[in-house]
Amino acid sequence: MINLQVSIEVNGVQCRAGTIHGDGRRKGTFSYDRNYLTGPVAVPLSVALPLQEKPFSEARTHYFFDGLLPEGFTRRSVAWWARASEEDYLSILAALGRECIGAIQILPENELPPAPSYRKMTLAQVQALAREGASKSAEIVTQTHLSLTGASGKVGLYRNPPDEAWYLPRGDAPSTHILKQSHVRFRHIITNEQLALLTAQELGLETTESFIVNTKDGKDEEILFAARRFDREFSPENSPQTQFVDGLAVPLRLHQEDFAQALAIPAADKYEKPGTHYLQDMFALLRRVSSNPIEDQLKLWSILIFDYLIGNTDNHLKNYSLLYSPDLKSVRLAPAYDIVSTAVYEQSTREMALRIGSEHILDEVTRNSFLLAASEAGLGTRLAMKYFDRMAEQFPSTLEKAASRLAEEGYPEAEYLRNKILQCGGYCKYL
Repeated sequence: MINLQVSIEVNGVQCRAGTIHGDGRRKGTFSYDRNYLTGPVAVPLSVALPLQEKPFSEARTHYFFDGLLPEGFTRRSVAWWARASEEDYLSILAALGRECIGAIQILPENELPPAPSYRKMTLAQVQALAREGASKSAEIVTQTHLSLTGASGKVGLYRNPPDEAWYLPRGDAPSTHILKQSHVRFRHIITNEQLALLTAQELGLETTESFIVNTKDGKDEEILFAARRFDREFSPENSPQTQFVDGLAVPLRLHQEDFAQALAIPAADKYEKPGTHYLQDMFALLRRVSSNPIEDQLKLWSILIFDYLIGNTDNHLKNYSLLYSPDLKSVRLAPAYDIVSTAVYEQSTREMALRIGSEHILDEVTRNSFLLAASEAGLGTRLAMKYFDRMAEQFPSTLEKAASRLAEEGYPEAEYLRNKILQCGGYCKYL
């Protein structure tokens, strides 16, 4: 048997929320602590885990908590290190739950949180992270017990702005940035993602802050993609609430959950299948829980349009999230993240992760597909298509501007990627 204590950070303080009771494999049930249910916080950990005294089913427990864990090579590596199978998500949670995505912390029952610390990384260590790819990131994940969702090749590090140094979080110390290595199967993937996010920002989308870390000469194996974590927030400067570890200010953890977790959909089903209606469900979710549903629906609509124009077919449910305020009282759509033009790679699928209207193949999606999707999602079609036409019209010049900026910064492949996107993305179908 395995018992895990689950807590959530509220205004910088970890509050015991409940317990997972399981057999150490796939079977576990989560239940809220009575003190949490009757206490001053009393906010659900997830839209899919409403406040109740009755334990949740094994399936509902699995959908949310397994959604906190990494996938692919990193998950296999952690499972091997924990002497567990990949399907044994409870044992992997016990190993990685000290620092999860969002504000949740998971520890074995009666275990105290480990003491936090930050260890400054050398240039050689950062270069090794860029050069050695998934194997190095998996090693860091097991060392730091830090759980990041998604595929392999990403780690959480702390960046100290004054000296631009990188630090490895230890114990339960929060990270501030997520770093990704280049991918051997997809050339220029880091420049690709930065180009996509810069273009999105220029078009008015709210995105995660990002930049390229060049450890030497700017080659694929020498650079990293760094995204500032939107689920970490520093208190105002000189705030008496600010805590310090090893001389570094510790950020607050902000709770988040991706749309798969909020809709109680397992990570394995994050790509839409026939007979489902993910877009309608996503917009209905925002209408139900967002603190500003009108604004957030238009933000989501804008991201969907941009994914199409740039040719991002990997726009699955786990690449959209809800972000909570420090006191958990407010819920908003999180900034856009994990956007790349998959269409520029011949080995990538042309099948969209989310169906647009009646179409799911990128080459078959048209303006009318978006018109139908807007109607199905409950949006005013006139306003929705005004957003579509404006973004489509401005897309090529904005992409050109972002590519030129990156080329000037020392990444000339951005110009090549710009041309490929205009040839292979959804924009070429819009013309």
